[in-house]
Amino acid sequence: MTSLKKHIPRDAILFMLIAGLCFALVHAAVKLVPGIPVHEIVVVRAVISIAMTWWALKRLRLSPWGQNRPMLVFRGAAGTGALLLYFYTIQKMPLATAVTIQYLHPILTVILATFLLRERASWMQWLCFVTSFIGVFLVRGFDTRVAPFDLALGIASAVLSAVAYNLIRSLRHEDHALVVMFYLPLVSLITVLPWTLFHFVWPTSFEWLVLIVIGVFTQIAQYFMTRAYQTDTAANISNLNYLGIFYASIIGFFVFDETLMGLSLIGIGIIVVSAVFSTRLKSAPSP
Repeated sequence: MTSLKKHIPRDAILFMLIAGLCFALVHAAVKLVPGIPVHEIVVVRAVISIAMTWWALKRLRLSPWGQNRPMLVFRGAAGTGALLLYFYTIQKMPLATAVTIQYLHPILTVILATFLLRERASWMQWLCFVTSFIGVFLVRGFDTRVAPFDLALGIASAVLSAVAYNLIRSLRHEDHALVVMFYLPLVSLITVLPWTLFHFVWPTSFEWLVLIVIGVFTQIAQYFMTRAYQTDTAANISNLNYLGIFYASIIGFFVFDETLMGLSLIGIGIIVVSAVFSTRLKSAPSP
């Protein structure tokens, strides 16, 4: 049964709020470098992330290779695919639209968690998810600027993200958060670097700065997101992802001159209220 007495841990909420803000800054930065191929952004991000994670692991005297290596590699592969597709859609679509499509993943994460992790959401949480989903469509509506092919890639990115988040959750008792994080850039570098070497576009000084910002803030966002998913159930955490649409809409309006209509503002309000209310709920007990 749903309980209103035992809330989501404050640490998990704080972790997701920080992660969401950092991811929003990354999304905006990706849109600032349309001349840099997506695969190159992923490789530069991977190099920075590997360096930062390796340093942190050595300070904690932890092995970077982990315990459940097949699952860690699988998590890295799912995350790499999601990143490539997501960064592509950010460069091809208005920022808030790309983020909105990507943020199908909270519901997909909970659905997958029901089958993979036996973590059931309560009916009140499902109501929050559905309400947030309605808010998503109010924010962007049916954007005629989005090509069907790009839309399909955005949905595929959301599916892969949901798989990656469930794998993070499943690894919580086996591997440290930093180890889980390490495998994403490691797999990205191994799989994407060969193509990038033959199709490298030399960035300008400004573009190098933006790429560094993408790498650093992605690392921060990944750390807090991983900590959040290892702190509480997917159902309790996922709805907080919708706040990313709020961040993206504000950044898109002020930085990229993307308009916000009346329905968009109503949708943002619905998303925020649903996300906040969901933090007052706990998932249903496992069967």
